[in-house]
Amino acid sequence: MTTSTVLTRATAMREPTLRTLGLGSVSDILRNGRLPVATADLVDRVFGSPEERGCMVISGANGIVGAGKAMQLGSRLVEYDVPIVALDFPSAPDGIGGQYPGLVAAFGRQGADRIMRNIIRLTYDGEQLPAELAELRPRFLLEAIPEILEVKRAHYAIFREAFPEIEIRSVTSGFPSSELGVGIAHPAFPHQINKVWETVEPEPSAITQMLWAMGLIPIPVSDDWSFVLDVLFCGSVHAGLLYHRASNMPFWKIDKLMRRLLGPNPFRASDVIGSRAANFLIWSCLHHLGETYGELFRPTPDLEEYKETGATWYPPNHFRPLVDWKLDAAEDEEFRTWILGPLFQMASLMVHEKRGHFSHINAIGELCAQFRSGILAGIRSAGADAAIATVEAYHRLHPGAAEAGWYPSAFEGMEGTDWQQLYVNAEHDGEVGVVTLSRESYNWDVDAELNRAMDWLRQEGISRVIVTGDFHLSTQMVGADTSDFFPALESAEEGERVAGSWSRTARRLHDEFEVSVGLVNGKRCLGGMLELLLHCHYLVGVEGAAFGFPEVTLPVVPGMEGCHWPLRKAGREDWPKLLRMLLSGKPVRAEEAVGWLTDYAAPLEDAAATAWKLAAGGDHEVRPRAVEVGALDGLPTEVRDLPPADSPGAEAGRRAIMACVQEACGASLSEALAIQARHAGGFLSGPECRAGQVGAEYARVMFV
Repeated sequence: MTTSTVLTRATAMREPTLRTLGLGSVSDILRNGRLPVATADLVDRVFGSPEERGCMVISGANGIVGAGKAMQLGSRLVEYDVPIVALDFPSAPDGIGGQYPGLVAAFGRQGADRIMRNIIRLTYDGEQLPAELAELRPRFLLEAIPEILEVKRAHYAIFREAFPEIEIRSVTSGFPSSELGVGIAHPAFPHQINKVWETVEPEPSAITQMLWAMGLIPIPVSDDWSFVLDVLFCGSVHAGLLYHRASNMPFWKIDKLMRRLLGPNPFRASDVIGSRAANFLIWSCLHHLGETYGELFRPTPDLEEYKETGATWYPPNHFRPLVDWKLDAAEDEEFRTWILGPLFQMASLMVHEKRGHFSHINAIGELCAQFRSGILAGIRSAGADAAIATVEAYHRLHPGAAEAGWYPSAFEGMEGTDWQQLYVNAEHDGEVGVVTLSRESYNWDVDAELNRAMDWLRQEGISRVIVTGDFHLSTQMVGADTSDFFPALESAEEGERVAGSWSRTARRLHDEFEVSVGLVNGKRCLGGMLELLLHCHYLVGVEGAAFGFPEVTLPVVPGMEGCHWPLRKAGREDWPKLLRMLLSGKPVRAEEAVGWLTDYAAPLEDAAATAWKLAAGGDHEVRPRAVEVGALDGLPTEVRDLPPADSPGAEAGRRAIMACVQEACGASLSEALAIQARHAGGFLSGPECRAGQVGAEYARVMFV
């Protein structure tokens, strides 16, 4: 295995999360012009050389987790001829077969058949392994059997007796590695598509690095009960259960209020996973957490009952409209205390125990538990004093929770970079700075952190910078976080503030650095994220990456200068292409847009090396494109052969975008920012936006 050079020359605001995987930093990747590890090399390390290739065994393969991971890993390992052995009891339902339609949708029938051919289904009785398994040379066991500690330990003993050198990882939701005697690779739900794995091992292993190299997201966590994801997910369920006992509010109504407050629907999620299995897993996690930490986690009688019956938390739909429970201000504050109090306390526990990198703890809440804003970002937004006061108010409602697991001192030092830079990091080698974004959508938190990162680089004397994804937590850039638009639906001034503030941040990349390079290292860069990177002097993309302005499909008007900035950098002959992108929402590939939207496109390592050359002043043949500061003359007022809009909202969006283009491009650069912000804010507060996707989501989340 080839590993990257350890970061020695560069200074960073905080530890790069890649380093927790033993993979160095983003600076290393860009400077060296290569990734720190190669998938083929890691596959050889884990499964043996092609001549002696061993197999991967997934036990409990017909369950929800096992079947999902058989698809996810099988689709990635098929090109390396690694057989996937799906092992389960003869009586287990066919969970593998149920995944086939999803494979067809993702890979086509031919691709799905190829993946399924590489999955070998075997059965056993739980005590003796099938004889034919030895011929397949098992090298790696991913255990996904039921959460019963003694059964798991016995399972490992069977495999170790038969295959002493086998590597074993458990997908357990709650048992620590120290209890199991094996490493942990705990995947997030939905198992066939969610890329996050919580990993527990003494040092980053070839298995974990292989997951990263295959495009998955391993996140190291400490060896404590239930790790991070299930503390947050099961903790959310527990908070809702306690509020139910205090108020007698139905679980579905609690879910709606929790969605408005935080984002997740934990009771609905449990039903979707499968109530019998999910209820047992939630109970198991909370039971063991309760044994360690007390009443902060102790399962309620309702959970005990639902664990035994496997009942769903949601009743049939026709029962729900019978309850129209409105909260007054005092009741709403009490609800907030019942929900936020325990979650803030649990966060203090995880920070105190150092369960993970702060960015990791925060990201797991968003990527896996469906929090709109990560738990640490939420605490940071509230402030230490307010967070502590919320937990203390919770203790007055539930005194038993105060007895253990409460560490208000964990919120000290919130002004430090670990707390302040949860989404954006910056590093430099004295000459070139690298800003990395670890959130896929742009929001107020990212905006504030990006400004702090740029301030820090300038204070360090850095005038050359690359802005890119973090090569870890963020695998794409999907645009603006539309939940941050919700206040703007009620106020044009708020929409104008969002567009104006975020645009001023983006302009810093153009105005305050001698050279700035935007590098798109993932599979797409859309909307607000594309507008952000277009402000860099150069935009480099990986071949095949999709670039687009999907705002018209929502509909909204691009607010970070997408209606004039790219037109000011393009030649007159290319204006129709940009207008077509804006008015259709159809993306283009990075390599198709060179010269009029992007400046260079290549495979990843070539793109990374070129981005470094551009920033460092090395030899390259990329021509810079200047931004026209005056008004643009002769801009088309219509686009030929534009397909009809597929809805009245999209048609209204087209008209609004074209109006913004004409006015912003018809003014000077210094005037255009305010013009675009006014158009964007005005449309957000109008009826067409309220009737579209953003408005529908606003109504679904906020109107309870």
